[in-house]
Amino acid sequence: MAIKIHPQFKLNGFGFSKEDLKEVAYSLIKEGVDFEKEIGDFLLDWLSADSELTVRTSGSTGMPLGIALKKRHMVNSARVTGEYFGLQAGDKVLSCLSTAFIAGKMMFVRAMVLGLELDFVAPVSRPLDGVNKSYKFCAMVPLQLESSIDKLGKIDTVIVGGAPVSVQLRKLIKNSTAKIFETYGMTETITHVAVRPLNQLKIGSNTETFEVLPDITISKDERNCLVINAPNISDEPVITNDIVDLISEKEFIWLGRFDNVINSGGIKLIPEQIEQKLSSIITSRFFISALPDSKLGQKLILIVEGEKIEGLKDKISKANLDKFEVPKEIFYVHAFENTTNGKIIREKSLSLIKD
Repeated sequence: MAIKIHPQFKLNGFGFSKEDLKEVAYSLIKEGVDFEKEIGDFLLDWLSADSELTVRTSGSTGMPLGIALKKRHMVNSARVTGEYFGLQAGDKVLSCLSTAFIAGKMMFVRAMVLGLELDFVAPVSRPLDGVNKSYKFCAMVPLQLESSIDKLGKIDTVIVGGAPVSVQLRKLIKNSTAKIFETYGMTETITHVAVRPLNQLKIGSNTETFEVLPDITISKDERNCLVINAPNISDEPVITNDIVDLISEKEFIWLGRFDNVINSGGIKLIPEQIEQKLSSIITSRFFISALPDSKLGQKLILIVEGEKIEGLKDKISKANLDKFEVPKEIFYVHAFENTTNGKIIREKSLSLIKD
């Protein structure tokens, strides 16, 4: 497809034609630090004559894979996001995510398609340190959001994704002046296809419900997993491994991953639901998993990152858990294995207690 750059697009304060932008890309690759080289590589891929580009998955549920995405679908995704969040040509936006992955790439695509004025900073844990401007829109991972709470007044709207947002973080951002939304999506859906507000909520609103973006509908398969119908961003329905409670063809509640389900003594347990219940009593990072058991088949366990928590078993016994949801054992590890965006790699982290 013929790539067009919106005439109002600016990068770090300067407007560029398509050819000028290629020169910027070459300069970033030749002279930039690592994250700037990634930006340069992406810009050359985006401005090439190819109709597709290959994007890496995060690797949180397996080995990172390369997925071919159509540029016209990426353009459509940018427009839908702009429509949903009211982004207008000339709005100032901030990119602080790595362009090695789809979320970082799409910040640039949105700017080029919608005519936004994009500034970029290094994809570090505290991206707003040293930032003096105000911005209409920014995308972050939860670690960045948590590290930027005292500076969120510089951003009108923040979307956060890449990993679940903890109960503790949701409490911390409750009174932020920024409008903060958790996103649901994946590389195959070209970042988010659904969002839910995390603060500034209307009284009585369901804080767990995701709403899909315009021109997208949803359904469930026989596993109760989400199926996404989004013809403007995917030629085929996207069949996920996410177990959901379907509220309507536009709304759903995310329950957990089908591939994480534990069968303990014939009872199917969703780790993410148990983790949600435990999140109010455990401030350290943790996750629920299972080990083989001769009687139960799989034995439910809790793995906590960091130092031993005194009295944790007693606290768990008083939590709102069904009897089958109570972990049979608790393990502690020094540090979890993570993806580049801070998401726990469960299988690799589980292996740490076996070694």
